[in-house]
Amino acid sequence: QEPSNKRVKPLSRVTSLASLIPPVRATPLKRFSQTLQRSISFRSESRPDLFSPRPWSRNVPPANTKRRDSKLWSETFDVCVNHMLTSKEIKRQEAIFELSQGEEDLIEDLKLAKKAYHDPMLKLSIMTEQELNQIFGTLDSLIPLHEDLLRCLQEVRKPDGSTEHVGHILVGWLPCLNSYDSYCSNQVAAKALLDHKKQDHRVQDFLQRCLESPFSRKLDLWNFLDIPRSRLVKYPLLLREILRHTPNDHPDQQHLEEAINIIQGIVAEINIKTGESECQYYKERLIYLEEGQRDSLIDNSRAVCCHGELKNNRGVKLHVFLFEEVLVITRAVTHNDQLCYQLYRQPIPVRELVLEDLQDGEVRLGGSIRGAFSNNERIKNFFRVSFKNGSQSQTHSLQANDSFNKQQWLNCIRQAKEKAVCAGKAGELEAHFLVSPSGRRVPQGEAALEQMEQSDCESDCSMDTSELSADCERMEQTNCCESEKQTETNV
Repeated sequence: QEPSNKRVKPLSRVTSLASLIPPVRATPLKRFSQTLQRSISFRSESRPDLFSPRPWSRNVPPANTKRRDSKLWSETFDVCVNHMLTSKEIKRQEAIFELSQGEEDLIEDLKLAKKAYHDPMLKLSIMTEQELNQIFGTLDSLIPLHEDLLRCLQEVRKPDGSTEHVGHILVGWLPCLNSYDSYCSNQVAAKALLDHKKQDHRVQDFLQRCLESPFSRKLDLWNFLDIPRSRLVKYPLLLREILRHTPNDHPDQQHLEEAINIIQGIVAEINIKTGESECQYYKERLIYLEEGQRDSLIDNSRAVCCHGELKNNRGVKLHVFLFEEVLVITRAVTHNDQLCYQLYRQPIPVRELVLEDLQDGEVRLGGSIRGAFSNNERIKNFFRVSFKNGSQSQTHSLQANDSFNKQQWLNCIRQAKEKAVCAGKAGELEAHFLVSPSGRRVPQGEAALEQMEQSDCESDCSMDTSELSADCERMEQTNCCESEKQTETNV
């Protein structure tokens, strides 16, 4: 064969999996399934991949992976469903069985995480008991909770495999899920500590061996630790599916609606607490180079709307936090063996921030050599944030990983600006209103007028009373004098 002179275009190189993950504007619970999957690096970019072969790891042939096959209700129980049940009732039984089967799988995974990861690492002194308690959190307390629900669902199942009523069980059991708030709130700190401990070759070697074992199903430790959170946010979907296939005249109808309201309230409350815990975690790891960088807007923040890695037009990697009312641009640094975030410039109030969506190719990269040899990929997905207040001004051209990532940032910043502006207007409107003497909320002018009228009325009444008293005294004195004169005349 003749040699081929055709030039092959090399594939674009992906620097890290973290570059594929967009910034998150979802709820804090869903945010963990995306942002926390990214390993928090405590070393330079040159460190080897965590799952690359290590000199201390043994070379073993790949084992057969244990797979968990999905089961259907109609296939599990030997019933002649075509002659006994309608298609809608079959779907209802499938949904109830999926709820029960999910509980069984969850319990199996939680026990596996304790038996295959927690206990061996403690026994072999790979981690201390305190570190394991931080990483695994309140995992032990979740196992009996779900075993209780599974037992109740199995008790109401008939011999033929069908289940008539589940609503009353769910209404009584769902409030127990309030105990999830401590577990979910601990996940940010747990993931950070786990990533830090992976630098220890004993920890990494143990986790790698587990990953190669059949029991893991190609899932790492964090996948097992994140299963309770993903199960929690799935309950509303499972209950709606059961309700959708439940007839309107069925006794479960009312109970299922009540159960859905309960789980939605629990998830919303845990969302708030998890968001506050995440926000507090990052606020504690901010490093201020000078006191002037401290801002009350950061201290008063209770949630992180969005955060992630961006680059400026000089190619410097920055970690940007969008809190509720302030944008904070930082650099990731290592301080006391912990990943921290050193403020890059002054915090930017969201209300006064100016956002610009830049077209591809509009930004000029810093440095003549960099600009001359830059390709089209390097000048895409930029947006600009700027701020000016008197003599202080800032302008940052920030580059996202891709177009979707960029759009997420733009949407998050715009929503934060709208909320900040609305909150500012509400505060100004509130300042114009006072509580009047009669107890009503009225504008300042009207309240002042009402207060003046009331004081005038009070002063008028007091003046009339004093004048009336003086007149009475004068009249009495006059009468006395006339009476005395009349007496003298008579004499």
